[in-house]
Amino acid sequence: MIRVRRIGVTVVAALAALAGTPGLALARQPSETRSPTASADRELPPGWRIGGKGAARELLWRSPRPVPIGDARVEFHAGDRLLGVPKQAEDGRTFRLALDEAGDAPLKDLRALASGRRLDAPAAGSPARRHSSSGTRQPTPVAPLPANSVDPGRPGSYRTVTGEYRLDPVKFPGYAQPVEMRAVVVAPAGAAGKRPLALFLHGRHGTCYTPGVEDDVSGEWPCPAGTEEVPSYRGYLKDQQLLASQGYVTVSVSANGVNGQDWQAEDGGAQARSSLVRQHLARWADWAAHPGDAPAGVPGAAKADLSKVLLVGHSRGGEGVNRAAMDSLYPPPAAQEGYRGKVRWKIRGTVLIGPTIFGQNPVADVPSATILPGCDGDVADLEGETYLDGTRGISTGAALHSAVYVVGANHNFFNSEWTPGTSAAPSSDDFADDPEEERRDPVCSTAAPTRLTADQQHRAGASYIAAAARLFVAGDDRVRPLLDGSGRRAPSADPARVLTHAVGARRTGGFVPDGGVAVTGGRVCRADPDPAQACLGEDAVGMSPHFGWWDLPKDSGKSAVALNWSAPGSPTKITSTAPVSLSGARSLALRVFVPPNTTGSELDVSVTDSAGRRAKLGRVRVDGLPGSDRTSSYWARELRLPLTAATRARLDLRHVTSLELTPRSGAGAAWFMDAWGWAPGTPAVRAAALPRVDIGRLTVEEGDSGTRTYHVPVQVSGHGAGTARFYVVDTKSGEATEKVLAVRPGADPVDLSVEVKGDTLFGTDEGQDLLVKAVRGAVVGSYRGGVTAHNDDPAPRVTLAPVVRATEGETLTWQVSLSRAAEVPLGYLLRLTPVTDGAELSTKDVDPQWLSDVSGQQPDPELPLSRLDLYAGPEFPAGATSAEFGIPTVKDQLAEPEESVRVTLSDDWSGPMPDAPHSTGTVVDAP
Repeated sequence: MIRVRRIGVTVVAALAALAGTPGLALARQPSETRSPTASADRELPPGWRIGGKGAARELLWRSPRPVPIGDARVEFHAGDRLLGVPKQAEDGRTFRLALDEAGDAPLKDLRALASGRRLDAPAAGSPARRHSSSGTRQPTPVAPLPANSVDPGRPGSYRTVTGEYRLDPVKFPGYAQPVEMRAVVVAPAGAAGKRPLALFLHGRHGTCYTPGVEDDVSGEWPCPAGTEEVPSYRGYLKDQQLLASQGYVTVSVSANGVNGQDWQAEDGGAQARSSLVRQHLARWADWAAHPGDAPAGVPGAAKADLSKVLLVGHSRGGEGVNRAAMDSLYPPPAAQEGYRGKVRWKIRGTVLIGPTIFGQNPVADVPSATILPGCDGDVADLEGETYLDGTRGISTGAALHSAVYVVGANHNFFNSEWTPGTSAAPSSDDFADDPEEERRDPVCSTAAPTRLTADQQHRAGASYIAAAARLFVAGDDRVRPLLDGSGRRAPSADPARVLTHAVGARRTGGFVPDGGVAVTGGRVCRADPDPAQACLGEDAVGMSPHFGWWDLPKDSGKSAVALNWSAPGSPTKITSTAPVSLSGARSLALRVFVPPNTTGSELDVSVTDSAGRRAKLGRVRVDGLPGSDRTSSYWARELRLPLTAATRARLDLRHVTSLELTPRSGAGAAWFMDAWGWAPGTPAVRAAALPRVDIGRLTVEEGDSGTRTYHVPVQVSGHGAGTARFYVVDTKSGEATEKVLAVRPGADPVDLSVEVKGDTLFGTDEGQDLLVKAVRGAVVGSYRGGVTAHNDDPAPRVTLAPVVRATEGETLTWQVSLSRAAEVPLGYLLRLTPVTDGAELSTKDVDPQWLSDVSGQQPDPELPLSRLDLYAGPEFPAGATSAEFGIPTVKDQLAEPEESVRVTLSDDWSGPMPDAPHSTGTVVDAP
């Protein structure tokens, strides 16, 4: 047994093959750390505070300006450790995280992040300050790619007709309020026969607004009286009209009811959005079978062909439609399910626009095209790249997964209802320059030559959505070169510069760093905060989509081979642990990236077979993308070399053992993602029967006595057998121990038990988390769960001595008492209020060093103490019931009347706390 103690919770890990493994200890004994208390506020960065009392203690961060409701999840970090996901207050600026969610982590190097983008001001000298856009190279203009033979962005021959429907709302597990069933439909007029269906789902945006009031947008649900719903679902009308003109029935659904409540969902709302999509698909299946039941004014209801469905999701909507595709093939547990009916549709593909992927769980056997906006100011790390990278090795690899990088596109302008000038509700450019800074981003400022206008961006998005529809649904292979890294462009998307790479389809074999390779002349790197293991060093300008943020700082499943050279000629050799078959391939397709804004990196590429025969395939040139410190431009380019040289050298392409990359340009750096045998064509895709893994969350009461044992709920459903990587999170350090284990229905891959000891002492909630990612032959639904023990004991009452007195030059000292001891340290902020009688102590009457420490103020100008925001108060160690708090005074030579100060307890922002005790401290002249 492997045990970890965290106050009243004991975790017993019996992870099948892991029990007793020395290298997989569940936790290490943490160093002694002081629990954060009120007096620690002065040690926190600007804008950060500890607030509340007792069970309501919170870590708070207040932004200097409102943070728009967006799709990226705002997270609090202490260094590389994720503390938790705070709740955004109605003012749009204040974010609150319960301290019991932060665990015992020291509150050092605090950061507010969203998709790796820092929201709070970094300290001077930090990496975020050192690497500014002013030091990056200007992007070099490039010639446009050759035009593709077919342009799917051109309108079709059909006229279009538009209608809307609004049905009874639906209830989802874990959501207090019903979610709306509302949509806008655009369909072809006069089209014969059954027509394919394209369903759009918007992302997380404001839910309600007050017409005529600037910037009055909220995330409430349902919308209060006097406000209107933000019509995000109407933001894809241009895309719908293009597809409808080409013969598709299109429907765009509203998800405000999910957006207004998903802050409390552990998966960020993915399961609820999936349920919403499938609820709409079920209605369309009903109407196709019984046309008379369709609401009046819904065009195309009778003609929708539910065997040919394309799902299009923007941001969190992208993660939602990915989950809908998964749930349609591999049903979720009943407790999570918001749709209980039969699956009467077939999803042929998905288009994901600037998507989130909190669950890191792409669906390998459903083709996808992920649009990555190069100037995304919301989901800034472009984590949607995982919808491609994360499918490698999961299933048969027949499904094409494409990444479509749009240089100069932001997050919002793919939706016209999120775009200033076209939206009904207030909206903004998510990549706007900071008005308080003089510098302008060289790539993404509105005046930058690489930045797209809203119309240009939306037109490009529509063209590539149509390309995916034509390839995945209509099966027209002529548009494949627009999506699979073949280096062709759609003229209808001009002047946008659009680059693509892909995995799957007719790619074979594969050199993949996390799939088992040995490297000489380079190193395998991964997503890791350790500079010795990380792919990008501290000198990197910007981020890489290939190593995006997740719940854990380390991810051994996200890796690359790093090459660094100071002169040409030193090869990097990548040897597979098992021979790779390139049989039947026409070319070798590599994905390689170099630093942004660099040009002319050249690499010779050679392969060797198991008999030692070696062939040089040719030379590739790699240029960096336009990038700055605010972009994710370390993104791989697809490079292809024909295999004719290997054939001439009589290599056995069924048994290729190694790949060599030899730099032929001056000093430089490059990162190798993978290499595959490539051939043209798009094979038919059949979803494999795979096991599905879901982790649940069990919340239990602590109780007053005894010990109870609970198990983290882990469910494996479906068919077949596969492997998954499980992560057990240390409750003290936040670090995770990981192991790849077999998963199959009917067997428990992990038995993680938690012993909860009851007591009558007040404390914080405690718990144990478990995370999972698919590795091979499996899918993951709910990726995170655990056991949480709710502390059910009331917080102690606080009392103050009602009156204290001191002589000038002494310290006014209050005895503060708790009605009962607590099992955790407690701290309280005090608030000074105006005295009701006589003179009040001022800033000149107290010790100047103490004054500076607790308020940041100086004695001059002289102010009454009640005018100060005081960051100080009594601290109670665990088990203590009494503490002291003092205000040191200074002695002067003036004859003065008695002076007083009135003290009470404060709320989070120095306001009065209801029912808090009051006390008066009085200072008299020295004799």
